[in-house]
Amino acid sequence: MIIILKPGATEEQIDSIKEEMTKKGLIVQEIQGETTRMLGLAGDTTSLLDEAVMRYEFVERVARVSERYKLASRRFHPKNTVIELPGGERIGGGGLSVIAGPCSVESEEQILSIAREVKLAGAGFLRGGAFKPRSSPYAFQGLGLDGLNLLKIAREKTGLPIVTEIMSQEHCDVFARDVDIIQIGARNMQNFPLLRDVGSLGRPVLLKRGPSCTIDEMLQAADYVLVGGKSQVILCERGIRTFETATRNTLDISAVPVLQKRSHLPVVVDPSHGTGHWNFVYPMALAAVAAGADGIMIEVHNNPEAALCDGQQSITPLLFNRLMQKLNNLHKIISEDRGE
Repeated sequence: MIIILKPGATEEQIDSIKEEMTKKGLIVQEIQGETTRMLGLAGDTTSLLDEAVMRYEFVERVARVSERYKLASRRFHPKNTVIELPGGERIGGGGLSVIAGPCSVESEEQILSIAREVKLAGAGFLRGGAFKPRSSPYAFQGLGLDGLNLLKIAREKTGLPIVTEIMSQEHCDVFARDVDIIQIGARNMQNFPLLRDVGSLGRPVLLKRGPSCTIDEMLQAADYVLVGGKSQVILCERGIRTFETATRNTLDISAVPVLQKRSHLPVVVDPSHGTGHWNFVYPMALAAVAAGADGIMIEVHNNPEAALCDGQQSITPLLFNRLMQKLNNLHKIISEDRGE
């Protein structure tokens, strides 16, 4: 539900209705339009009658929101959300953010080498899996907390904020303390208890689209995080499962403009998981920037043939450096065309 306020509404009046709606168990979010001030109500508003809200003399009218997601909706938040980290790094707001690094942290030498290479090429964030969800129970599962400690060393040496995936609620406190952007992997996109707990940690959350999930389901998952009230969300398109077998997944580039139309949250694209083949990462990363993505997430490994996880979709630091030049040139053209 959205409450449209009359132009003359005072702060005292607005505070009074916010307090009453909060007591009803609803989440109240202020919305500032170009000429109109509004309040968005998220939660179970089925028992809240429009007439009951209209009794406030400072309420202009009431509008019902048909989407199942509320807090992620652009109707609730018309302006684009920009994720800002304490060190000054940003995702959203017209820039191009690049998150790069290996699928899995394998050793201190490996993660430090790759971190230095991707930073030199222009990446703003370091990705690396400490905990790895694998389809096979016999595949490499990651180094766990030891891998997270290695990521912290790489951050200390390079200054790059770290992005890594949380697998269990038992690690929430550790991730809240040590991780800059907490990743929710595709397999956990609908792990609703985990989403709620992560949403209360106060860290930015990168939410990957599930392999068989619709865009609406992804935005509903984002609401589970946002309901926690302390975390912001970055949406990540990483390919969906279709009948096609030529690539690992089908990278849905059209999801970028669709998500940006429906939601205020920044959108990044992962062409590595989206295609599953290193030689397709280059063109699909460019396609994502052309579609208007706020960022790209790319797997980079200094020896893909020997990688313990997903070496077939990882590009070398040399190719990553060439790709970064192309991405930046294309983004500049796209930004100029949009007048940003």
